Amino acid sequence: MNRRELAQGMILAGTILGTGGLAAPARAQPAGAGPEAWTTAWTGSAQGPYPVGNPSAQPNQSFAFPDPAEGARDQTFRLVLRPDLWGRRARLRFTNAFGTRPLRLAGVHAGLHFGGAALVPGSNRPVLFGGAAEATIPPGGQLWSDAVELPFAAEPDAALLMGRKLAVSFHVPGPSGPMTWHAKALQTSYVSPPGSGAQGAEEGEAAFPYSTASWFFLDAVDMAAPAGTPVVLCFGDSITDGTASTMNGDDRWPDVLSRRLHATLGNRVAVVNAGIGGNQVVGPAEYSPEKPFPGGPSALARMERDIISLSGIRTVVWLEGTNDFSRNGNASFEAVRDGMRQGVERLRAAIPGLRVVGATVTPALGSSSAAHGHAEQDEKRRQLNAFIREGGLFDAVVDFDAATRDPATGGLKPEMVPDSTTGAAGDKLHPNRAGYLAMGMAVPPGAVLPKG
Repeated sequence: MNRRELAQGMILAGTILGTGGLAAPARAQPAGAGPEAWTTAWTGSAQGPYPVGNPSAQPNQSFAFPDPAEGARDQTFRLVLRPDLWGRRARLRFTNAFGTRPLRLAGVHAGLHFGGAALVPGSNRPVLFGGAAEATIPPGGQLWSDAVELPFAAEPDAALLMGRKLAVSFHVPGPSGPMTWHAKALQTSYVSPPGSGAQGAEEGEAAFPYSTASWFFLDAVDMAAPAGTPVVLCFGDSITDGTASTMNGDDRWPDVLSRRLHATLGNRVAVVNAGIGGNQVVGPAEYSPEKPFPGGPSALARMERDIISLSGIRTVVWLEGTNDFSRNGNASFEAVRDGMRQGVERLRAAIPGLRVVGATVTPALGSSSAAHGHAEQDEKRRQLNAFIREGGLFDAVVDFDAATRDPATGGLKPEMVPDSTTGAAGDKLHPNRAGYLAMGMAVPPGAVLPKG
């Protein structure tokens, strides 16, 4: 796309959407709220302060962040992410959920990813906050940006936009202190060196020598889409987050489901991922920046930020329980069952008409992980799966256990074991690309799409 085409796209976007911002609801956007509404197109759930977490294929971060306690220092992030739905305008949510100091943001931009840390020339657009180029987020807070025009998405239904990635750049004058992050991005992003200043307006890659396999400070992106566009949110732990899937390949089971739904519905549905590696339904009992846990706050503790406050959520698919039953969690079946009941009740009360789908827990019997694979864990897993299938709590059930379990051993099918991220032998806990493909293909579209 040349600069003239970009300018024409900008004019088209202004004609269709006007220059004002869309409504910025505190909670999920209801259907029928107008011709267009904010619709969640991407999430990267905040899980704690860097470096506590479970990243995959993480490069050495000591050059980018020499002192984790001081965090980012006068440097620029360029985060790469794949919106599951495109619109002519976007807005970005930044979070300081686990920070202990005010987070200053400046020089924020959004552009179309080209390759490496480079952007498609002419696509980079400045992002403002209440009309200002800078913003400060207090510890524990979050902040939505103003609407930003995306001229390259002037025709959001265009098939050539499907799968393209957005690059969000921002300067942290810093030192930021503890950095709120999502450890397991399985997507390469980029960081400029400490002390290098504001580089977000640059469309080339020279200013970004360091790479990271995590997302920092950004936890949601909304797109302007037809009101009522359904968003399917996949909620869970590392098996939703994508451990052992293909780095930069978008091969998690939610990605497979997304491609299936888009093949028939086009740009009229979004599937977003709210998995956190190591997450539990009911544990840990306590979580804070001073007392972090690699799996983040419990599913029950993070529902407001990671589900309820997002835009357009119509369905939640909940896959979780493995970590509760590990030697680290050691929860009872009854505690997890009751936690799921509490969570589903809370979600339905907060989002009227929400469809909640239960997913059976995949096997881990015989895992090489020290915390997983023992017989007691598998017994609790089978009890939970029986409850999910037969307990009447959920609107529908997706049977991931049946899709991945080897009847001969009770563990993962052999072809689903070797790690697709690093090429390692695999841990018999996390499915690889073959396993995630089978899981994504096992979801009946009618189970996750809202009725009517």
